[in-house]
Amino acid sequence: MEFLGHEVETGVSKETNTSYNVFLLVINYMLLFIGSISSSLVSKFYFNHKGDSRWVSTWVQSAGFPLLLLPIYLPFYVFKSTHRKPFTKFTPKMLLLSIVIGFFLGLNNLLFSWGNSYLPVSTNSLVLSSQLVFTLITSVIIVKQKITFANLNCVILLTLSSVLLALGSSHDKPNGLTRRNYFIGFFSTIGAGLLFAIYLPLMEKIYRHVYCYSMVVEMQMVMELTATILATLGMIIDGGFHEMKKEGKNVFDLGEKAYWLTVMVNVVTWQFCFMGTAGMVFLTSSLTGGVCMTALMAVNVLGGVIVFKDNFGGIKVVSTLLCIWGFSSYLYGMYNMKKKKEKKEGSIGIEEQQFVA
Repeated sequence: MEFLGHEVETGVSKETNTSYNVFLLVINYMLLFIGSISSSLVSKFYFNHKGDSRWVSTWVQSAGFPLLLLPIYLPFYVFKSTHRKPFTKFTPKMLLLSIVIGFFLGLNNLLFSWGNSYLPVSTNSLVLSSQLVFTLITSVIIVKQKITFANLNCVILLTLSSVLLALGSSHDKPNGLTRRNYFIGFFSTIGAGLLFAIYLPLMEKIYRHVYCYSMVVEMQMVMELTATILATLGMIIDGGFHEMKKEGKNVFDLGEKAYWLTVMVNVVTWQFCFMGTAGMVFLTSSLTGGVCMTALMAVNVLGGVIVFKDNFGGIKVVSTLLCIWGFSSYLYGMYNMKKKKEKKEGSIGIEEQQFVA
């Protein structure tokens, strides 16, 4: 996985920059890993215990944006680990872009909530794997991503995985769910995947002009603030805040304390997920970020089977294996590309030495 070579604001050496990038990459993938799995399970937990507000489910996905103030302000004011004051060089253009993208992120959150409210966790996770197909296409268009055998093979396998799931999905409906609502959930999830696939390469293109990782967090905060405003308007129009209070007291079958604990955990885990995604795109690329997210789908499937006893029939087994196969082939392709690049750079270095001699 190739880093983009962004300059760290502390002005350290190139070697230290690489170590710093690797450290950030590990931290962000851990955030993505924890956030993706736990947010998916907790969101479904909410619906499984009679929570039924899709606006509440949408709102919690971005409402934790104030938590990002900690990584924004602590390094400068408390740890003194950076000389850059928060929001320095944050231009009006970046602010406008963050607001526009935040609006589409809010729509993506709403579509995801519709899909998650109807589909089992395992089915929802596998359908979301289709976002990688869209990500490859949009990455080629927006950031001129090169198509290789590894990423094309990965996309084909994941597409086949989603098609198999769609063909066999009619018998995999939770009790009381109509066929119509099931497919509303299915295509809402497809729509969420498409919007997120546009979001990833757009952010990669913007991040190429971002000065440092701190600015990534600052942009993420503005985007999620915008998404929260959109969700809050929906909550107000639909009576979501009143419904939220009513759900906690009278509807949620585990009691009011469990309800608010579920909401708060969901708020935090979604922040982990989005911040991990943003960091992965900044440090690698939109396609690599999408592939890493897709790799977690198989874990989400197993999580749904273990925690919620979702059905795990033959089609899901095949779909999961195709998902793992596609991700493995992508990693192998990235490994080979890295080796070839190192070999080429080594050959150039030897030729330069011979020329000087």
